[in-house]
Amino acid sequence: PVFVGMNGSAIENFSCVIYNISLMNCTWQAGRDAPGDTQYFLYWQNSRDDDVTECDLYIKDETGRNMGCRFHNVRIETEKAYFLVNGSSKDSLIQFYDKYMDLYKIEILTPPLNVTASCTRDSEGCIITWQPPITSHVENIWCFQYEISIQNK
Repeated sequence: PVFVGMNGSAIENFSCVIYNISLMNCTWQAGRDAPGDTQYFLYWQNSRDDDVTECDLYIKDETGRNMGCRFHNVRIETEKAYFLVNGSSKDSLIQFYDKYMDLYKIEILTPPLNVTASCTRDSEGCIITWQPPITSHVENIWCFQYEISIQNK
């Protein structure tokens, strides 16, 4: 592909994380050689059936430059989501950055729910129970694996 624009002007260190089931934050850094007046714009498509839409809640730095985006009501689909960040400057053309991502790989799961422990005084020990975390896309609760760390106090 031919990348139109000044080398080093595209964003760097693009990353996203999904939390609280349906919220997503994406952040990036300005290109190291981008002119000072460069402004960036993020567009994304959650699945091929969705329209490409621009971020509607930018995260800005002190100078007002867009450095990230907050998303609400994000659905985790089976196919990869597409992200594109382009930029504009009055001085020069800015290279774009794009990436495909599996959203399920960037989800921070909520903790297990209703964790309880009941212990007996004799040597039978304790029974610890919990319910799986809430997630928007895992339909089979047997997909979860748990690890219990017990510290004797």
